[in-house]
Amino acid sequence: MEAITSKTKYECLLFDMDDTLYPLSSGINLACRKNIQDYMLHHLHIEESLVPKMCLDLYKEHGTTMAGLKALGYEFDNDEFHACVHGSLPYEKLKPDPLLRNLLLSMPQRKIIFTNADKAHVAKVLSKLGLEDCFEGVICFETLNPPLPTGGNKEDSIDTSSVDSVKSNDAEGDDSFSESELKIDVKPSRHSRKILCKPNVEAMEAACQLANIDPKRSIFFDDSARNIASGKAVGLHTVIVGSSVLVPGADFALESIHNIKEARIPEIWEDVEQLESVVPSGAVEAVVLA
Repeated sequence: MEAITSKTKYECLLFDMDDTLYPLSSGINLACRKNIQDYMLHHLHIEESLVPKMCLDLYKEHGTTMAGLKALGYEFDNDEFHACVHGSLPYEKLKPDPLLRNLLLSMPQRKIIFTNADKAHVAKVLSKLGLEDCFEGVICFETLNPPLPTGGNKEDSIDTSSVDSVKSNDAEGDDSFSESELKIDVKPSRHSRKILCKPNVEAMEAACQLANIDPKRSIFFDDSARNIASGKAVGLHTVIVGSSVLVPGADFALESIHNIKEARIPEIWEDVEQLESVVPSGAVEAVVLA
């Protein structure tokens, strides 16, 4: 596989997860929004009549409603928030996707998930889709927003353990990802409430540093036009997913992630196809999927 990837134009593929690896029509997004509004109402005691518009406005202004709530000064536990928002989602609507699995495994580039969601949600979704072993690593909420240091006068530092191994201890088993060597030297402020997330350009830059990638040799897949614009701003090649129409900053548009091969995004499979012309197909499969 190294012999192939060392020659490809693109070295890494960054994939958003929700509404990108599975369709918006699944209803997960709608259920998540309802859970966020319920949390605002019942845990933060925000006036019911204000919640829907406030939820949407904060999402638009800060990237996620959670980031907006923190920016406004609301104090709550991040893990509790994620547990309430994702804990009762209709995950049963997500089914194994062997077509997407085969597509991902056929791509010789490194593949990394880049999402604003927490690691438990990532593990659950990838498990339901049957894609747990298709990515070498995950950049998620905990990666970009590690626990702040407590006590003493030690220098602020960042915990990269959430990148190295993402695990879920739910009743369905141990969803885990193979260890990677993703590193970052960003140092969060001990007193900062700011949540780092897409579409913040700083988050995009941090993701590229985490994954140790050259943006000019990487492709970013996302369903959000805002995220696509930010990805382009840091130099990534970009693909808007869930739309047949290009948005500002997008190089390609896919109605579905399943259409990725038909769209013939340049050179993802180019070297594999070249190799197939000179060696038996079985040998190519052994090289690509090993």
